[in-house]
Amino acid sequence: MAATLTFCRSMHLALGAFSQVATSLIAPTVAAQPASYPAKPVKVLVGFTAGGAVDLVARTLGQAMSPALGQPMVIENKPGAGTNIAMRALIDAPADGYTLMVTANSVAANPALFQPAPFDPEKDIAPVALIGRVPVVIAANTASPYGNVAQLISAAKQKANSVSYGSPGNGSTPHMAIEFFSRAAGIDLQHVPYRGGSQAITDVIGGQLPLVAVNALEVLPHVKAGKLRVLAVLSPNRSPIYPDAPTIAESGFPGFEASVWYGFIAPANTPKAIVTRLHDEVQKALQSKEVRERLANAGGEVLPGSSEQFAGLIRNERQRYAKLVREANIKPD
Repeated sequence: MAATLTFCRSMHLALGAFSQVATSLIAPTVAAQPASYPAKPVKVLVGFTAGGAVDLVARTLGQAMSPALGQPMVIENKPGAGTNIAMRALIDAPADGYTLMVTANSVAANPALFQPAPFDPEKDIAPVALIGRVPVVIAANTASPYGNVAQLISAAKQKANSVSYGSPGNGSTPHMAIEFFSRAAGIDLQHVPYRGGSQAITDVIGGQLPLVAVNALEVLPHVKAGKLRVLAVLSPNRSPIYPDAPTIAESGFPGFEASVWYGFIAPANTPKAIVTRLHDEVQKALQSKEVRERLANAGGEVLPGSSEQFAGLIRNERQRYAKLVREANIKPD
């Protein structure tokens, strides 16, 4: 297990070792921020449908930032192709600060998942600010034989691929998280990919599958209704929305973490002064009690930090995902 690359170590490396981040990621095409910026509404792309976790994060931050910017931040949902449709729209937009995107782990994973690579995060985007993270959870039907992670591992070790789990799809963050976990635990689980987490959750509730891996927010209403139980929260600390669910560290894997993280990005060559202005407004919003409470209610936590730290996270996560995709032969849906 010591040789396993974990989410926790990757996050700490990304947030601490960023001195060599290429300044070209946020290199300006003009000398300074226009004095009137923003002079019109700012569009924020989301590569998922409305109502999901990323959409919630985008709308929460957009509402918090709009008053300070003096212009509305308009959320535009462009789902499809594993967020590559929204990413292409961002990359093709003018680098003037009026088109942004709230992205998640896909910005680091998709260059390895899709071939040819649909984009290069080190050349095509300007990281603005990390927003926060929501842990992945492993949940089971309350009638399943698995009451905790130890029982899950014990069953899986008796016969490879005898325990199945659903996820939002091949190459999704929960899928990748369980692949990392399986390697740490020395087990082989049978992955059943879905087109989104909702149907996977429905099938687990219905008994067609014993387990599901999704972000913490997605199973919350079903846990409250007594239809699902969380075996473990893949975060370093217990989740405020699942205070009774053990962390993966408490389940025998100290140092392991798997989270869905979120951040603002802009097109490459967006003027540095605009990136700095946007970054500063994100930091102010993350200090807001309302923003912190809304993210906490969704099972998340805020992660303030510099644009360079966010760039470092993307770079390190990209390398780690590329290794996993190669070794596990993961193909996108």
